[in-house]
Amino acid sequence: MRSLLLLLTLTTPGQVVVNGLIPLIDGGKTMPKLYDGWFNDQIAKQANAAISKAVAAGKKNMEVQFPPVPNVDEVKFGTPLNQKFGMSLISKDLKIKGGYKPGSQVSRNLLAYSNIFWAKKIAGSLKGGAIGGKPVGVLTAEAVDFEQIGNLGDLTRSGKIFTEKARKEGRNGEAMICINPGGEETWSKLVSAHGQPNCPLVVLNNAYSTSYDLGNKKGFEEVYYLKRISKGWVYRAFPGPWEAYLEKPDGTVELLQSYKTKPVRTDRFAHYYDLF
Repeated sequence: MRSLLLLLTLTTPGQVVVNGLIPLIDGGKTMPKLYDGWFNDQIAKQANAAISKAVAAGKKNMEVQFPPVPNVDEVKFGTPLNQKFGMSLISKDLKIKGGYKPGSQVSRNLLAYSNIFWAKKIAGSLKGGAIGGKPVGVLTAEAVDFEQIGNLGDLTRSGKIFTEKARKEGRNGEAMICINPGGEETWSKLVSAHGQPNCPLVVLNNAYSTSYDLGNKKGFEEVYYLKRISKGWVYRAFPGPWEAYLEKPDGTVELLQSYKTKPVRTDRFAHYYDLF
């Protein structure tokens, strides 16, 4: 984590404080508002816009990465914001049987069910929009009981990653969303097992990284990327730049630096590590 703090310390003249109205169509060009973006569709709009542009540009293997819930580091403690997210959005949108209640499966596995919610949200951009005909499936490595979900929207197939059943049920022309599949060394196997020729495959919210840098090293385009780094955030929406933001005490964020290409750690940046 410390190896990435440099991204938030390279300031430039004319720093920008981000806090404004959310565009109706694509969610805006800057990182989503904290923490309204989880509740008002801003993240969904931004991610869909980025995925649609990436698909149009011919990208096939993609990574989408952002915190599935507002307070991801405190998800085990059931913060009021996470509980609100689970009750007002996850259980209602997915039509979870029994809803969100203390001790329920969705409350105990909020990250897992939230990722299904987000997969449902981005499925339209992989399908091809409202008139698209491409089937979209979702596979997960997390603890999800799909029988408890009453509404998967454009997701027309679901299952567990790397199972024989999931392999056999693959469909021609199918776009696939794979949730939290594990270390990057498995991603090529993921494509072989569940990808279809000339069809997009999205790795969504992988929780485990074998790299200390941003994104991945397996050639999956980071089409939508929002990651907390100490006191700030790193953000990218395809085909835009990578941006480093400082989170301020009032919840707004300040743009510190923009990069045309994905920044990587180099030793010459070491003196920036302790500036926060």
